[in-house]
Amino acid sequence: MPAPDPLRAAWPGPSLHGAVVVVGNAPGVDAAAAIDAGASVVRFNNAAGFGGRAGSRVTHLVLVNRGGQMREWLDDPGFCDRPVVRRAQAFVLPFPMLPEAHNRPEPICFTREALAMLRPLGKPVHILPEELHEAARAGLAPLAGERSNPSTGFLTVLALLAGRPAAAAPVEAHGFGFAGWPGHPWAAERAWCSRAAVAGRLRLHPPPTDA
Repeated sequence: MPAPDPLRAAWPGPSLHGAVVVVGNAPGVDAAAAIDAGASVVRFNNAAGFGGRAGSRVTHLVLVNRGGQMREWLDDPGFCDRPVVRRAQAFVLPFPMLPEAHNRPEPICFTREALAMLRPLGKPVHILPEELHEAARAGLAPLAGERSNPSTGFLTVLALLAGRPAAAAPVEAHGFGFAGWPGHPWAAERAWCSRAAVAGRLRLHPPPTDA
């Protein structure tokens, strides 16, 4: 029996076959009804616009588990009481856990601490595999021109599409501005997503100008 494809197993849950909506954190999202109609609704980090014009449903909340943002959440005693955290059915940590020896002297990976913080909520917590990161870098390399550092949004979209049947409806993506931390290859990610949109696997709202 062949080994399972780690990319097809990267995304957890039944969302591979149903209507999937991914909500980024770009400002100006105004599609609450369309977003909340998804069988699965994926949001990120502080979930900008949640509870308003960006809708109020969330099945999966992706929380960046490396860097200062997670450290800030760990120091916030009210983090687990946030509405988006309470309503999420599952959590996704986009980065694999670093070995302790690679997390010194200044820690950058807070996966263990994030798991300990989220565990009392009694909901599944999934960690995206290193194989997905390698596939993301390989997919962006021809567009970025160098070894890239994919964004959490791109990793999530790739994980969804990798496990989703080709005949399934396209993943609906709102609020992807392809801008932010300068270390991510935003132009390459926009181009990759535009190609996925042309192929009918992804639908961007608003549609990309370079599609």
